[in-house]
Amino acid sequence: MRDDSLQGRPTTSGGFPLGRTLRPRSKVLPEHARGHNRALVLQTLYGLGSQSRADVARVTGLTRVTVSDLVAELIDEGLVIELGQRTGVRPGKPATLLDINRGGFQIVGIDLSDNRVFRGAMLDLDGKILSRAEIALENSTGAEATAKAVALAELLITQATATVIGIGVGSPGIVDLEGVVLSAPNLGWENERLRAKLSASCGLPVVVSNDANVAVFAEHSFGEAKSDIMLIRIGHGLGSGILLGGRLLFGSRFAAGEIGHVVFGSGGDECVCGKRGCLETWLAVPRIEARLATASTEAERAGFLWEAGERLGAALAPVVGALNLAEVVLSGPRHLLEGPLFNATLETLHRRTMSDFDSSLTVRMTTLGEDIVMRGAAVLVLSRELGVS
Repeated sequence: MRDDSLQGRPTTSGGFPLGRTLRPRSKVLPEHARGHNRALVLQTLYGLGSQSRADVARVTGLTRVTVSDLVAELIDEGLVIELGQRTGVRPGKPATLLDINRGGFQIVGIDLSDNRVFRGAMLDLDGKILSRAEIALENSTGAEATAKAVALAELLITQATATVIGIGVGSPGIVDLEGVVLSAPNLGWENERLRAKLSASCGLPVVVSNDANVAVFAEHSFGEAKSDIMLIRIGHGLGSGILLGGRLLFGSRFAAGEIGHVVFGSGGDECVCGKRGCLETWLAVPRIEARLATASTEAERAGFLWEAGERLGAALAPVVGALNLAEVVLSGPRHLLEGPLFNATLETLHRRTMSDFDSSLTVRMTTLGEDIVMRGAAVLVLSRELGVS
């Protein structure tokens, strides 16, 4: 199913082809043409729905002969289906409409970012959740946490009602392009070969990425993202995913967006990483809940949430200013983030960035709720296996 030449760029065995956008948009060099153009046809059908061969040729700029050859190949593989003839008043023989075989394939999406449960779902190609499963984390770390992630994947596969094309996983921590979790302190993982272990156990293609990066993919494909975006994921820890020009920003050591262990000011609570005053000690869900549990009044609760939001806004302002981002999206428990924390983040961001250049900055909550990482995990698989999103 996988075609590593989809975009004509170097690839890794466990992640995205390096340096490419999520969606193909145009023709490419001859030596990479077939794989790229195949993905271009699939993306056109995936994004637009039912189209004739002539429609696809017009949208993609490919010749009708090329489109016909590619469509024949995709139909043989079961990836594209014919829907019947177009009805209407056009003269001549009615065109036959095509679409992605949306009901023929399913995807496993797994979210490991919650501090209480590992959560997963079976999804269709449009990101709709068909069934769910979860396994209580119960403070598991190390090999025990890995075993629970594998068990969850195996459980979800038993729920499939169509061919499963792959497993996508959003994990906390720093994850390289081979699906190795280089560091996830909250789960006790160091150089954990999560992709390889899941693939060996389940016998399916697996893609693993940082949970914030996965969430920003969901916002890009199924949410309301309109331009360059930074998504802040607040869960077991704190991180962010950044999309610029349709490309994910990885960084030289795969740690782009890892703002959770940036220290603001002096002192502060001890972090799981060993430092004091990390942003995560203010904004990780377990830390917020622990602080709120000690508050005796609503005013005290609101005051803590406001201060946490101020710290988040102060941390984001230099990034927003340097990259001139159009959108900042917060993802996490709404009952904790909405209200004082969100308002303080918004006010601090606008106060600390240049109004002439950042006045159009949008700061909002995601509309995808707690399913955002699972749905983003489906985008990982769609992009990797079919070249669409």
